[in-house]
This record gives sequence, structure tokens and C-alpha cells, in this order.
Amino acid sequence: MTLIKSISGIRGTIGGKPEENLTPIDTVNFASAYGTWIKEQRNKEKYKVVVGRDARISGQMIQGLVMQTLVGLGIDVVDLGLSTTPTVEMAVKLEHADGGIILTASHNPKEWNALKLLNKEGEFLNAEEGQKIIDYVQKSNFDFAEVDDLGQVYRNDAYIDLHIEEVLKHQLVDVDKVKKAKLRVVFDGVNSTGGISIPPLLEMMGVEVIKLYCEPTGHFPHNPEPLAKHLTALSEAVVKEKADFGITVDPDVDRLAFMDENGEMFGEEYTLVSIADYVLSKKKGTTVSNLSSSRALRDVTEKHGETYYASAVGEVNVVAKMKEVDAVIGGEGNGGIIDPQLHYGRDSLIGVALFLTHFAEKEMTMSALKASYPQYFMAKEKVQLTPDLDVDGILKTIETRYSNEDVTTIDGVKIDFPENWVHLRKSNTEPIIRIYTEAQSQQEADDLAQKFITELQEIAQA
Repeated sequence: MTLIKSISGIRGTIGGKPEENLTPIDTVNFASAYGTWIKEQRNKEKYKVVVGRDARISGQMIQGLVMQTLVGLGIDVVDLGLSTTPTVEMAVKLEHADGGIILTASHNPKEWNALKLLNKEGEFLNAEEGQKIIDYVQKSNFDFAEVDDLGQVYRNDAYIDLHIEEVLKHQLVDVDKVKKAKLRVVFDGVNSTGGISIPPLLEMMGVEVIKLYCEPTGHFPHNPEPLAKHLTALSEAVVKEKADFGITVDPDVDRLAFMDENGEMFGEEYTLVSIADYVLSKKKGTTVSNLSSSRALRDVTEKHGETYYASAVGEVNVVAKMKEVDAVIGGEGNGGIIDPQLHYGRDSLIGVALFLTHFAEKEMTMSALKASYPQYFMAKEKVQLTPDLDVDGILKTIETRYSNEDVTTIDGVKIDFPENWVHLRKSNTEPIIRIYTEAQSQQEADDLAQKFITELQEIAQA
């Protein structure tokens, strides 16, 4: 059982003791800190925060605690009920709200929940803002409203529909072209809010949808992280139904993954690669992903004569880099698509609509589309360290040792070799170094990871 307080919010398992798990007391303290921060941002008479949740079993309890805490601070709440992370992000802007809270533990199992915090732009807080909220929690110096100044809760169930409308109006989404393609897909909604957002979008684009696990009960039928080993039912259904492809999302609908007509994973990394290929074919501009994402995005961007940029890992860092270089598309290799024409947040709805348009235009099978992109393979490993070791010093040694290579140090150490790369990052929550590698074969990626595991262990023992 765990409680993790970080700059991106508070995350933990339900039940147990306060400050060890995500209990009602921790939830109220964190919501109080966030509400206090909101009121310090602007001097206003009335404040407004949008709150929505995925379908987790604990969601209704956590949402009630969060909303009534904000009410107690004199803040009005727009209650979206069951929603998606990108929908809440869009609602903050459309409501001209002061912030937003999404109650979701993303791809974590059902015993987890979390409060993800947004600013008035509907974007995640930066490190400095997140740290302020952690400081407020520790001080517990909250000033609640008097009885005549309490906030109000306003229910609004329209935002998923509004979100779909905005997606369909997007200039690069061609509904007519998709309708003419007469596509048939299987969608796995992992019994969360993907089941009430993605199928309506698909149907409005003229796609025949075979639904798997689309009831938002919060009882996840399999591990909700969209990886091949968790998606056997989707794989079998795609083949059995002779579908053009399969689609799945995580519980809060900000990660998007596809499966080809043979029931094989298209690859989460290639969600962004293929959508960027389509966007760049229509609109010139730069692209951004994080340092641990596939080199294939750089290759595709350069094929279109444009420039690729890498950011530190984390959505807030990708967004900051996208704004800096005015990127036309960006995201993360875990299937997170960020289209700035819609909003600066990972959004599976716009991802689905852009991909469908791309697929309909290409007029080829899913497996052929994947084969048309540069083929890379990844390995993801970690090295366990003792808490007394100087992790920064170990990474500095690696940086010095490979100083003749193309080295990036904005987030750990990334070494770009001509044919492959390795990215070494220390964890913020445990004494480990994460090792990501990518190469042109799985064996090569695995071997490169093992090489650096050995090096790190040798340096640590020196």
C-alpha cells in the first residue's frame, strides 16, 4: 500500500492509514492545498474548478470528498461526473475556470486512485506549482469560507459530447473520407470512460464498432495498461471479427494503442509516429516527443523536411517544448497524442480521429502501414541501487565516459549512437536507474541494455 506525493499530484492505494495510503483525510488535505493555491493565483470574488473522474470503484467517494472540500473553501465546482482526462482539460478552458482536477490513476490497477491537477489553461501544473501544493499540505494552513460564502456544485454531463464535436470540426479530420472507407474495428474500453467516449466518436465517423468492456463499472477485466500481454481478448476479437484493426485506451483515455488486422500490436510508439506522418503531410511544422520515445518520430519528421525536438520525460515538459518550438504535433511514446490545435494535453479522441483519416487515405492494411515506417525495437530495464549511492555521480561518470558521442543531459543521460540509443534516468520515488534502449532489432536493444546494466553496476561498486 502506497501514497506518492509528487509535483504532478497525489497518487495512492485506497484504504489503510493516513499518509501511507490515499485515505479520505489525505484526499481532503490535498484538495484543500490545491484550492488554497487556486485562490492565490488571482484575486477574484468567485472561483471555479472543473472536476471529473474515470470509472474507478473509488472514484465517486474521492470525487465527493474533493468537491465538497472545494465548496468549503468558497470555490464553485463544475461536476463532469464520469469523464476523460482530455475532456476535463478542454472543459477548464471552455468554462473559463480557474483550474481542474481529474480523479484517475491512469493505467494503474483498480485499487489505485489519484488527483491530477490542472491550471487555468487546462494544463498540468509545472514543478514549481506542484511543489507549492505539497508544501501547503505539509503546513495544513487552510482558511475555509464562512457559511454565506460557500461554493456551489453545478452538474454538467455535456462535455464528452462537446469534446467529440470539437474533434469532428478539426481541420485535419475528414469524416466523409472515413465514412467512405467503411471501416470495421474492435474497441476495448477496459470498463472505464473510454467506453462512453470513443464508440460514439467512431460511430459518428461511420465506423462499425464491436465493443469489448465498454461498461464504465471500474471493474477492469485485465491489467489496464495497454500492452500486448494484457490485450489477448482484443487480439482474438480482431481476428475473429475480421476487423480492419483494434483500438484500446487506458482508463482515463489519454493513452491510445492500436492492433493490426492479424491481432498484433501496432506499437504504442507508432501511434504518435503514424499520426505525425499524417499531420506533417498536411501541415508543415516541428514535432516533439520525450527523450525516451522512439527515434522513428525523428525519422518521419525529417522525411517531411521538418525538425524534431526532444524534451525531458513528462507531459508538462513535452508541452513546454511544443510551445517553445511551435510544434504542430507532439506527445509521448506511450500512445499520448498532443494536438495544439485542440488543446495542450494527451488526447485519445483526437488521436483516433486523425488516425482514422490517415488510415482511410492510405488505403492499405494496418500491418502494411506499420511496415512503411522505420522499424525500431525497445528494451526497458532498471538497476536497483542502495539508498546510500550517489546516483547523480554515477550518471555523471557515464556522461564523461561517452563525451565523444551525442549526449543529452536535460533528463538523466541520453546517448545517441549512430544506430541506436540509450537513456538512463534516476527514479524520483525509489533508488533505481531506469534504462531505456532502442535499436533496429530486439536482440540489439536487449544487448545494449545489458551492457549499460553491467557498466552501472561496475561504477557503483568502484
